[in-house]
Amino acid sequence: MTGPLLARDDAFALLASETERARAGSGRLVLLRGATGTGRTAVLEATAAHAADRGLRVLRVRCSPEDTTVPFSAVLHLLGSVPEFADVAPGGDDRGNAARLWRLLRSYAADAPVVVAVDDVHLADGASRRWLVEAARRVDRLGVLLVATERSQYDVSPPPVGLTHALSPALVRTHTLAPLTDEAAAALVRRVVPTATDRWTAHCVRAGAGSPLLLRALLDDLVGSPPPAVPDTCAALYPGAYPAAVSWWLDSAGPATAGVARALAALEQTGTAAPEQNGTHDTADGLAHLLAEAAGADPARVTGWLTAMTRLGLLRPGPTGVPHYAHPLLRDAVLTGWPAAARREVHRAAAEAMLARGDQVEAVAGQLLGTTAVGLPWALDVLRDAALGAVRESRPDDAVGYLRRALEEPLPDDLRQRLLTELGSLEYARIDTPSGIPHLTEALRLPAEPRDRVRTAIALSTALVGRGQTGAALQVLRQLEDQLSDHPELARTVQTASALLSDQDLTARREAYQWLSDTAKHSRELVGTAGQALLVRHAATAGSSSAQASMRQLRALLAEPSDPLAEPFLLGTAAAVAQWADDLDEADRLVERGLTGQRPPLLHPMEKALLDTRADIAAARGQYDRLLAAHPTRAAGHPGGPSNADAHTLLALVETGRTQAARQLADGFDLRRTPDSWELNRFLYARGMLRSVEGDVSGALHDFLECGRRQSARAVISPVVTPWRTAAAECRLAQGRPQEALVLAEEELRLARIWGTPRTVGRALGVLGRVTGGRRGLELAQQAVDTLRGSPAHVELVGALLGQGRLLIAAGERAHGRDRLREAAGYAERLGAVRLRRQAEEGLRAGGARRSAAALTGSGSLTASERRIAALAANGHTNTEIAGLLHVARRTVETHLTSTYRKLGIRRRTQLRAALGKQREGWEEGQPA
Repeated sequence: MTGPLLARDDAFALLASETERARAGSGRLVLLRGATGTGRTAVLEATAAHAADRGLRVLRVRCSPEDTTVPFSAVLHLLGSVPEFADVAPGGDDRGNAARLWRLLRSYAADAPVVVAVDDVHLADGASRRWLVEAARRVDRLGVLLVATERSQYDVSPPPVGLTHALSPALVRTHTLAPLTDEAAAALVRRVVPTATDRWTAHCVRAGAGSPLLLRALLDDLVGSPPPAVPDTCAALYPGAYPAAVSWWLDSAGPATAGVARALAALEQTGTAAPEQNGTHDTADGLAHLLAEAAGADPARVTGWLTAMTRLGLLRPGPTGVPHYAHPLLRDAVLTGWPAAARREVHRAAAEAMLARGDQVEAVAGQLLGTTAVGLPWALDVLRDAALGAVRESRPDDAVGYLRRALEEPLPDDLRQRLLTELGSLEYARIDTPSGIPHLTEALRLPAEPRDRVRTAIALSTALVGRGQTGAALQVLRQLEDQLSDHPELARTVQTASALLSDQDLTARREAYQWLSDTAKHSRELVGTAGQALLVRHAATAGSSSAQASMRQLRALLAEPSDPLAEPFLLGTAAAVAQWADDLDEADRLVERGLTGQRPPLLHPMEKALLDTRADIAAARGQYDRLLAAHPTRAAGHPGGPSNADAHTLLALVETGRTQAARQLADGFDLRRTPDSWELNRFLYARGMLRSVEGDVSGALHDFLECGRRQSARAVISPVVTPWRTAAAECRLAQGRPQEALVLAEEELRLARIWGTPRTVGRALGVLGRVTGGRRGLELAQQAVDTLRGSPAHVELVGALLGQGRLLIAAGERAHGRDRLREAAGYAERLGAVRLRRQAEEGLRAGGARRSAAALTGSGSLTASERRIAALAANGHTNTEIAGLLHVARRTVETHLTSTYRKLGIRRRTQLRAALGKQREGWEEGQPA
């Protein structure tokens, strides 16, 4: 691409002035200096054209490195085209030839003023350079303008002395061409592409890097149909003028500079040269020393080169002042055509230098990713440490990259086995990587210590179950168990893992728990503490144990010494049962302890179990926002059906009034093709709740009964897991089939009383009260409310209050019923339970309430007297003191405080300060704030 000069008016004005001076008979040497690509040749050509227009004779030569061995090659190119001087030839007498050539130029200039234009004089042969210097000393009284261009870029290898170093400054006019400003570059872009957006123009300006050469080459590649943004790689450019221009720039700079430039580009690709991105605290000097080590160059010269390139615009300082390439496209062009072997050597040298200076381990590992096997212990240590750090920071993709590279190092079989186990675990966790299970299978085949083999087998079987291959998973564990006759504690761990993973296969599940039960009857130690914990959990779900007895047994097991490999199974099982037992704080502690004890890179079934229990705890507390925020994004094509997290999310969407989003989630699964699992049962229950809210009572009943059928087939009878009977009972009641509803509700209460927690018993009592109706129904509803008050079952308390309020209104006790509905509305509002809140509002309207529940609950509902008394009580005054201060009866103070507690949903005086002014906060001491 050619075009008018940009930002070169000062240079052209100088040369135009010197041209007129030559026409007047007084010559001079003008030296145009500048970095590669700054437009020296363009200015020289423009000067020659101007001189020709002004009547001057122009002699031109473009010097080449191929002519440096021929004496006077450049001068002969200048004068040899003139017929009368065609007989001039080089000889052995340089002084004589120089004098003769000078006489030829004088005689040529005698006819008319002359412009001698020498491009790239730094490439001229030595004799020609000396001749030009001598000519510069003599042309001041001749009509000869000598104009030469010289490359003046700072390179890593020091350049030879310049043309004019031996000339007096009075004999030469030197002008250095500056890089293009951003404004001048943008003007060129808009001139070539008038429709360019500001963003597209800015990208072009950065990729042009202040160089007219690079900018025009880039526009040659992009002109016609500009893309939304300038690409980051040269592969997107055609016909490739830009990378060719960058390559020419590197070649002209010499091998030392090219090596440093490419080393910088390679380091940038791994983030090493951009400490603001990778967390290091490097400096420009630190980068210079690293580049010098990587490229084998002089650190001082590299420092100077970084400074010079930053001033030219090819590099730009980052936020910490460390320079980097002005645009990713420029960096990619610098790397284009560089042999892979050379790049690997740079990364290896950089890794060694960074390790020696104490850089962050992941920064060093990033360089090792670009090398082949180093074969030294430090490289393996760095890669493994980097992988572990990435896992701890929840960056599994980075960890996978480090481990894959670590496996390229020479390794003994046992270490390779451990790395393959870690790699396969991480790859499986990424979902989209098909190599996880093959790597785990390969690891299991390698010789290793028994404990390592158990870890691998558990990871592999967990992955297989996750892919729906439960039979294959159990086969892996059985085969390993047969090889552990000399390690009974490890065999027990494998048996526990088999029992846990058999949950996905009904037949295998029955067999596993039957074996655990039969073995424990004869010798408890043969099943270990984790196996005994599974039996406690099994008894809880089968409806044959109480919460109190189950927790007593589990606490005893937790106090016993446990093998580290078996401990996750014990903690995960105990956490689940503690959550069912409404001991949510202890369940939280067990979950955190279990997750903390997990070996980070390894796949383990209890990690998901612990995370599921964490979600169960949040659901029990009514923390819907937390459940929605934690819902994972599932990859397209993920095998299997809905998860426990999906079920909780669906319920949270229903409870928070986001029915449309809940329907979209429910429709995202084809449950007809979903393999049987406890998670499918949870999802069926959640979908039943959605259908019930949507008014599809028959569809909801189908889901609840199907959930129950599947639960019963798994010997899960107790309502501690899923209260499907109470939900089905309400559907039967809505269908006008109260007798069937009563059977379901009574059975739920019977089983709930076996377990004996306020949540299960209170919920069952409430539903049975609604099903029973009449005076007996009111008694049951009151029992439900009394049972749930003071428990952490806030969601169930709202349901019980709603049921009691409706029954009271139906019995004619409208005022009492409305009070219960207002209380329910206040609790629901604090929970964010929009569905329950709407039900309370509907009940209040049906009961004749003239004010909304919002006006009758929360701190905003307090009367002036109530607020005044509550404020004094919150500040520590007794009832007697308040009565004296306000000149009211003590009984009046007590009445107002009772009303305040009800409106604020609190039970203790100590909660007043936190509750006042808060309407939507969380829960303190088990009660709404």
